Amino acid sequence: MAERLAGKAVADAMKEELSQKVAAIKAKGITPKLGIIRVGARPDDLFYEGGAKKTCDSVGMAYQVFEYPADIDQAAFEQAVTAVGANKEINGILMFAPLPKQLDEKKIRNLIPVEKDVDCMTIGSAAKVYTDDPTGFPPCTPTACMDILKFYNIPLKGKKAVVLGRSQVVGKPVAMLLLREHATVTICHSRTDNLPAVCAEADVLIAAVGRAKMVKANYVKPGQIVIDVGINEDPANPGKYCGDVDYAEVEPIVGKITPVPGGVGSVTTVVLCKQTIQACEMQNGLA
Repeated sequence: MAERLAGKAVADAMKEELSQKVAAIKAKGITPKLGIIRVGARPDDLFYEGGAKKTCDSVGMAYQVFEYPADIDQAAFEQAVTAVGANKEINGILMFAPLPKQLDEKKIRNLIPVEKDVDCMTIGSAAKVYTDDPTGFPPCTPTACMDILKFYNIPLKGKKAVVLGRSQVVGKPVAMLLLREHATVTICHSRTDNLPAVCAEADVLIAAVGRAKMVKANYVKPGQIVIDVGINEDPANPGKYCGDVDYAEVEPIVGKITPVPGGVGSVTTVVLCKQTIQACEMQNGLA
């Protein structure tokens, strides 16, 4: 039976540390504040927003939601995002994507100031991540993967890490973060030859492909560490969620595994707060 890498223990430890940081910052007359930009009211956006607000409250941070109608036009939304970016009270910005089709998302993303871009929405932030500039903030989900590995004292130096998925949101940035820790990284995707065999060679497998229960027993090996980033509707249980890993097949084989739900997703909003606090420290000369 694999060790279960529960996200709650990681999140709780991080929240305790962040609460102390926020208290120290508040003692200097400053309150870290997250700005949440949302267009329309998609259920998944509202769900994540609720979790972010709850986490902000738990560590003593402030937040403000900037909500806009789903039919807002390009000029009005550009003006709105620019205004949020210029707001000196806002230290970090979360903007929900994808945006409605009438909006030029690429252009709008890059209106967010890099120093406030705590979920790596801009080209400038991505450049910092890919050049190992510590003033850039990686996306929250890959950072949550790394925080889980660190919390559970999983060594990465010299280890074979396989990332299944090559998205800009998870796959590519988590590969960069693994390289920072001196892992030897392979990025796989749907066109990789002998995909199960490549995955099974990994010491650490990070599944971020967005396909329910794709990773089966033939993708893993005994002793392997599996981080499941996926969050998909379970085809066998409508209304329930599952990861990219077939937990029932894989768990008896591997050494350690994150559950879904209760794994990476549990840590993501805490990372959002952590990076907003770091942004606040940098903006106020406290870092």
